Amino acid sequence: MKKSDEKHTVSTPTKISRRALLGGMVAAAILPVNTFAGYVQTSTPALSGPGDDPIKIPGPGPSPVGKRSPFENPVRKPSDISSRTPLQDMYGTITPADLHYERHHAGVPVIDPAKHELLIHGLVERPIKFTMADLKRFPSVTRICFLECAGNFRTGKEELTPQDVLGLTSQSEWTGVMLSTIFRETGISPKAKWFLAEGSDATVMARSIPIAKAWDDAMIVYAQNGEAMRPEQGYPIRLLLPGFEGNMNIKWLRRIELSDEPYMTREETSKYTYPVKDKIRMFSFEMDARSIITYPSYPQKVERGWIEIRGIAWSGRGKIVKVEVSTDVGKSWQFANLQGTILSKAHTYFRHLWNWNGEATEILSRVTDETGYLQPTLKQLIEARGTALGGYHMNPVTAWQIKGNGTVLFKVES
Repeated sequence: MKKSDEKHTVSTPTKISRRALLGGMVAAAILPVNTFAGYVQTSTPALSGPGDDPIKIPGPGPSPVGKRSPFENPVRKPSDISSRTPLQDMYGTITPADLHYERHHAGVPVIDPAKHELLIHGLVERPIKFTMADLKRFPSVTRICFLECAGNFRTGKEELTPQDVLGLTSQSEWTGVMLSTIFRETGISPKAKWFLAEGSDATVMARSIPIAKAWDDAMIVYAQNGEAMRPEQGYPIRLLLPGFEGNMNIKWLRRIELSDEPYMTREETSKYTYPVKDKIRMFSFEMDARSIITYPSYPQKVERGWIEIRGIAWSGRGKIVKVEVSTDVGKSWQFANLQGTILSKAHTYFRHLWNWNGEATEILSRVTDETGYLQPTLKQLIEARGTALGGYHMNPVTAWQIKGNGTVLFKVES
């Protein structure tokens, strides 16, 4: 909003009677809310009887485990191999543990933490098996970061929600021990350049990881958002590699082996590789910077007037520097406001206030991270990689169509 459009009014304080004040409160309670129409609830359902009035009857008392209001029902969207986080239902950057996305290759194993052990061997001076009790004796570290599946992108039709398009990313507060701390206990050989991380699921998921990541910020985590990690997230322990593709953050971790070269496992040869023109790209660890507008989005409907555009942005290479929003099909861009403390390798919430005039348009977002990397368009990705893009590390700018009647649809590009 331009300063010239703002109106400032100065009024002289006057006494307000108690009757007038109470009358104003009642009026305010029954007037519909018109600001940000289509976003704020504009009416309250009429009460049908004394039983519907919460001040007429005591509610339930304390309970062992809390639960959501029956009026709030965010759910993941499951398939045979994954379930997607409802990004459009989130109000911040921390994903509730029960809504964190899932991706596994042979189901969720049931593991007794009292029997679980982590073996570290290979190019080490002292091969060691750690119990859960052993791991929890080490100094603990807590950090917030996102996880994202390398195949986190879906397109093809207009009736897609943010959950459908990019729902294979979530963010949690993780607690555990630094992998570097554990490695120092075992005495890593100077010859070690890679390590293999292996899980306890039925597919024995395993990936090769550069040793430099262990000395940087890799963790073995056992808690998520203040509680023990959920089974589908790797209970009792998982490897956490901030910024790296989700498949490498091995869940149900049971073994780490040190070596002087990568192990060339199934998941890094036949899977999680993709073509770049006439070559095949392997070991593309970091998730590239990307963003998505979560409101307004399909299937929501908006009304003419002020709308708060909001969404999330993130990068596997560090902090978000800026997010830009376009409300005119990409012809011009404005800076969005970034929320709170901006963390490295973490979802960052952004907001932009827009006065919609009722004309059909498209809204987009793009992000720049601290390396200077600017989120590309689909056309730019094709120019860089060729037409056979595959399904991994796809991070194009995405758009939402705003129709003249306020309907919101996903913009499909081919």
